[in-house]
Order: sequence, then C-alpha cells, then structure tokens
Amino acid sequence: MSTYLHTQIRQMKPTEISRIVTAYERTLHALSVKDRDDPLTEMVAKTISKVAQTDIADPAEISAQAIKQLEVR
Repeated sequence: MSTYLHTQIRQMKPTEISRIVTAYERTLHALSVKDRDDPLTEMVAKTISKVAQTDIADPAEISAQAIKQLEVR
C-alpha cells in the first residue's frame, strides 16, 4: 500500500479502511500496475482518497471514478 494512503487511513474505522483499500487495489489491478514502487501508485492513492471523501460508498464505484479522473490527467 502506498505511504500516502497508509497515513490517510490510519485513524479510520475498519469498514472505511476496507472500502478504501479495496478500491485502491481494484484500481491498481484495472490499470495493470504490478510494481508497488511505481510512482503511479501514489497518484492512485491520492485520487482514491479524494473520491472516497465524497458520498460514494461502493469500492467499485470509487475505483471507477478514480480511473476516470486519472484518465483526464
């Protein structure tokens, strides 16, 4: 897990952590990022964190929204 994401979820409830980590892993898988040292992982983590702060609760939807935002960049 990225350092950024780890610091963001440190004090969250277990259900919130699970939701965000699931969305993060799903997004990395969808983007075919296998190397966890790839700088893209930090961008994904920041985007997931941003999307997770909205009203979206479903990890699949968080992932989909993050991918859309990443594609714009």
